[in-house]
Amino acid sequence: MSGLVRTEPLRGDTPLLVPGDPYSVVVLLQGYAEPEGVGEALRADGSVTLVLPQAWGPASSHREPSPESHEVKTALEEAARGPILVDTAGPWAREALLGALAGQGLSPGDVTLVVGTHGHSDHIGNLGLFPRAALLVSHDFCLPGGLYLPHGLAEERPLRLGPGLEVWATPGHGGQRDVSVVVAGTTLGTVMVVGDVFERDGDEDSWQALSEDPVAQKRSRKRILGTADVIVPGHGAPFRVIREASPSETEGQRNSQPELVIGDKEPTVHR
Repeated sequence: MSGLVRTEPLRGDTPLLVPGDPYSVVVLLQGYAEPEGVGEALRADGSVTLVLPQAWGPASSHREPSPESHEVKTALEEAARGPILVDTAGPWAREALLGALAGQGLSPGDVTLVVGTHGHSDHIGNLGLFPRAALLVSHDFCLPGGLYLPHGLAEERPLRLGPGLEVWATPGHGGQRDVSVVVAGTTLGTVMVVGDVFERDGDEDSWQALSEDPVAQKRSRKRILGTADVIVPGHGAPFRVIREASPSETEGQRNSQPELVIGDKEPTVHR
């Protein structure tokens, strides 16, 4: 990745809505991590994010993914046709999660796919609320009832859920099986929901101490910073990623179209 990258907070209340076509993103619950008492104790919970297809509405009938189809591509796309939840927070946040879903006109039965970015208790503590949803937890994909399907997810091979909607393998924080969700085409560009690959904006001084594989996580962080316009981290507010050309690149780009234009308006991604 060339050029200079900086981040800045994305202002807004929770729930934070980022409209998009064909998918909108709603940050339902903002994660946190705060020191508690003396020593190294933390009080923490993970962010919960909703990815909502534009074509879906509360009046839509709920159809569970067909257990007869063992074709993983078909099963993934079928699961992603309705509301998608990325992480579920810890079990202590059950009522807050139910309330946040209700605020969007949803019940747990409306959710057709739950993606768990990694297996820590503050990120997948409420899976039991969604027995009718397909589950993609780390690298395990199963249909309702526990039918597991292989899929071949790898760093070089994302899983496509729909137009502009992918799951990436982003190893590091929890080991080799962390995942992130990529949502392109929103009004703020590409939004990435990354679990604890980024704990929060400005976590450069702390993420290594919490990482099971810092080398892999550093690679994942660099890849995310090269793609995302907005990052939803595991334990903090969403933030923007702003790329600026270095002086030498600016000179070389005068006669060519830049990838990303930053000005007084919202970021515009040129594909």
